[in-house]
Amino acid sequence: MLAYLVRRLLYAIPILIGVNLLTFLLFFVVNSPDDMARMHIGVKRATPEAIERWKVDRGYDKPLFVNAEAAGSARFTDTIFFDKSLRMFVLEFGRADDGRDIGQEIRDRMGPSLAIALPTFVLSLVVSISFALLLVFFRATYLDFWGVVLCVAMMSISSLFYIIGGQWLVSKMWSLVPISGYAPGLDAARFLVLPVLISVLAGIGSSARWYRTIFLEEVSKDYVRTARAKGLSELAVLFRHVLRNALIPILTGVVVVIPLLFMGSLLVESFFAIPGLGSYTIDAINAQDFAVVRAMVFIGSVLYIIGLILTDISYTLVDPRVRLQ
Repeated sequence: MLAYLVRRLLYAIPILIGVNLLTFLLFFVVNSPDDMARMHIGVKRATPEAIERWKVDRGYDKPLFVNAEAAGSARFTDTIFFDKSLRMFVLEFGRADDGRDIGQEIRDRMGPSLAIALPTFVLSLVVSISFALLLVFFRATYLDFWGVVLCVAMMSISSLFYIIGGQWLVSKMWSLVPISGYAPGLDAARFLVLPVLISVLAGIGSSARWYRTIFLEEVSKDYVRTARAKGLSELAVLFRHVLRNALIPILTGVVVVIPLLFMGSLLVESFFAIPGLGSYTIDAINAQDFAVVRAMVFIGSVLYIIGLILTDISYTLVDPRVRLQ
């Protein structure tokens, strides 16, 4: 197990370097440092002197990859790529184009993102699995048929419909909760109820249909028929045998999502004005703030790799027959 973890962590290093390099290249293909300076300064005030001063203040006056004028290791360390990308491996994210510390912004915004993501994750898992088990319990009946139809219909509706419809109905028409905004402490609950419920509702269709497929595959196996032959009730078969043996494919999707909870929800946070990491990323993309975008891409890559490792480890906990080599 230890050797496997070390090997996977070593594999992650070139992957993260590649992600950083690709993000770096894509961003500078779209915008050169001069273009970035003109956008932030303003076209009317973008004189050559102002552009050069902006680049010097933010470290964009250096070469991209190789500094031919430097000597020794400084040829590679005194560059934009090393300064803006490779330093992230020691969690030095630098400053955004507006001068704010990116690391501090991430720490401040992680709380609101988790306040939405964690209850959404737990409720979605419980509701989707329960609904899928209900459909399997009544399989090949009208309830199962119309349940699948409902799932397909919910999958076909855009998340934007749930967000806009929920804001209009619950907040504007019924005035039950604020339409958007955020407050610290316990007051945050009234701002988070609607985003959480909408997020859960928007994901039920696809999740429940996927879990139903997994459970139906397990129901048709020999060990289930053996359990029924021993006199176990259908509920006991579903919860004690089918659900337990279906955990491995469920964990494949569930554990990978856990680290990504820290990244927040782009749409929900933007529409509900939640100051989380999702809205932070959207704002950075709109402002073409390379420093923030690259930091969020790097964090997302790290968390996704951690999620894959956690998935493999969870297999050994669910089924001792699985061995990691």
